[in-house]
Amino acid sequence: MDGIKKNIAKGSYQEVFVEPGFFVLKIQNESIHKQQVTRKIDSSFIQFHFCLKGSSKFIFNEGNYALEVPEEQSLLLYNTQLDLPLNTEINSNTWMLSLIMSIQKFHALFSKQAGHIPFLNSEFKEKKYYSQEPVSPAIAVVLSQIMNYNLHPSIIDLYLKGKVYELMALYFNKNDDAALEQCPFLVDEENVKRIRQAKDIIIARMTEPPTLAALSEEIGLSLKKLKEGFKQIYGDSVYSFLFDYKMEYARKMLESNQYNVNEVGLRVGYSTASHFITAFKKKYGTTPKRYLMSQTFQS
Repeated sequence: MDGIKKNIAKGSYQEVFVEPGFFVLKIQNESIHKQQVTRKIDSSFIQFHFCLKGSSKFIFNEGNYALEVPEEQSLLLYNTQLDLPLNTEINSNTWMLSLIMSIQKFHALFSKQAGHIPFLNSEFKEKKYYSQEPVSPAIAVVLSQIMNYNLHPSIIDLYLKGKVYELMALYFNKNDDAALEQCPFLVDEENVKRIRQAKDIIIARMTEPPTLAALSEEIGLSLKKLKEGFKQIYGDSVYSFLFDYKMEYARKMLESNQYNVNEVGLRVGYSTASHFITAFKKKYGTTPKRYLMSQTFQS
């Protein structure tokens, strides 16, 4: 599963190829400014957009029409008569994930269930269709798992492919209870929101993160539910997730060439350069200095 990844100011845009006629866009804007994301998408594709947090504005017809997609909302776009290029205004602190699939690929997947899916009916075959609806708790978990994972590189492609197909299945499963039965924790959507809050807290305070006990008290969940819920949603323990986040944050800071090793270490919570170097080497198998040298050599 190949991917195109680029860093944008305090954020990232990643394009992940799933298979012919199917790719994923992962967009994160962590800055205080709006960011514009554009990409050519022609009329042979169906688009599924999910806003995990923050909000986005989809702009059409050269700016004459716009559609807001707020946090925890999804947008489906389908128009066989007109190209719908992606022209999106990503607001501050927004995460968005998009699935772009060819109509041919989609029909092949759901040919036996055409009656269950409105725009596969003959009525919509030559028309346009769009739908905006809330993101269910079950879908929210899968979205988080696609955006955040801690896996061996050898299985990432398989994992992501499985997750995007799981996301498609859940999206068209209108019997929400059936999906929720798989994980009792997710029956209460408030639990999912509190776990997300826990993740936001540890990231915001990564230089001095709270203890698990303090964190569970702050979000209003028991310590057991915090640990179990965080693992279910983000696929890792609280502090392992935070460690990976800090190392990725540090790596991007180093690549910007605006900070030295000491400054980067302090920004991610290490009081001494030696402790930061040890942590970085544990994650990436090399020191920050050698990592930068390898990047310079490759470029």
